[in-house]
Amino acid sequence: MITSMRISNFYSFAGETEVDFTLGKKPTPSGFDIELADGSRLNKVIAVVGANGSGKTQLIKPLAFLSWFICDSFLENDPDSAIPYRPHRLHTSEETLIQIDFLLAGVEHRYQLALQSGQVVRELLLQRTSSQFSYLFRRERNGEGFSFKQKGFPFPKAQAESIRANASLLAAAHSYDIREAQPFIEYFERVTSNVNAMGRRHFQHGEVFVAARDYEQVPQLKVRMVEAMREFDLGLSDIAIRQRVITREDGSASTLHEPFGLHRNNAGHEFELNFFDESSGTQSAFVLLGKILYALEFGGIAVIDEIDNDLHPHLMPRILDWFRFEHSNPHQAQLIFTCHTPELLNHLQKHQVYLCEKRDQCSEAWRLDEVQGLRADDNLYAKYMAGALGGVPDL
Repeated sequence: MITSMRISNFYSFAGETEVDFTLGKKPTPSGFDIELADGSRLNKVIAVVGANGSGKTQLIKPLAFLSWFICDSFLENDPDSAIPYRPHRLHTSEETLIQIDFLLAGVEHRYQLALQSGQVVRELLLQRTSSQFSYLFRRERNGEGFSFKQKGFPFPKAQAESIRANASLLAAAHSYDIREAQPFIEYFERVTSNVNAMGRRHFQHGEVFVAARDYEQVPQLKVRMVEAMREFDLGLSDIAIRQRVITREDGSASTLHEPFGLHRNNAGHEFELNFFDESSGTQSAFVLLGKILYALEFGGIAVIDEIDNDLHPHLMPRILDWFRFEHSNPHQAQLIFTCHTPELLNHLQKHQVYLCEKRDQCSEAWRLDEVQGLRADDNLYAKYMAGALGGVPDL
């Protein structure tokens, strides 16, 4: 579970900005709270709202970026390529910092990454011991190479210091079968998202085949997806996924997972449609649900940009309910999303909403419970629409 994230000099955010999932003692307990052993609480759901170009996507992007960097950068990144991120355009020569605090097996950990000119400057992994954090490893730029220190993370020093400047030491350690890296890789693999280095991944028809394969490989996900698609009143009674072998020009073969929508009218007559004959909204919902349902099924965090772009606003309260209740969210999964649907403020409390605004070409973000004078029983939707909270277009 994520407790907080801090960034600075990351895309449109020049100054230090925090996304905090922790709650104080004041908010009334709700189904959206994660109760921790020490009596503290975390948010299950955070919504990010703001005008176009205000920085909403950039605020949630670090989570998707870290998932890729920590898990895949060692094997996937070209040895000579820069790390795919951008500092603020007015601070291109300065360090970018990303820090995430998270709970793993009940222990609080902190991962900190400093980047400059497309390369790693520092990479630290820490865990809380009593009231302080102590490092498991510390990797730091030292001239042309790196220095490496570790306590309880047995990666050979010479090997660790030779890791490329565009790759994560955690990703490398996992590739070299360092057992202590495995829990952290598994943790960050459970970040599911429709965001990449360039921003929101807009729906592509080929993603339907990938989603169908993923559903077929995890039967319980497929069951939940079919139930959701029926519930969303998309005219579907069932979804069948069939395998088809295709042969490429070079003679090699691969298996394609192809979904078909089954439809039934009130008289009981049925017909079948290839999913590419379904509406684009049905196809995009099919793909998006895979990311949300995976988090709910296995625990983790779903990071979804413009969630209302693929789902009708009336469906969003149902999605929130999936995260609220224990029977549909047994592993305390979390959801952070951006949207342009302010009506969702009627379903959330002030500590569950961040507003974004851009001032003098720099994005800023704040949680609504930081707004002076805003009461817990205030109508957040009405105040936002009236411009009293900020985060609205300057028309």
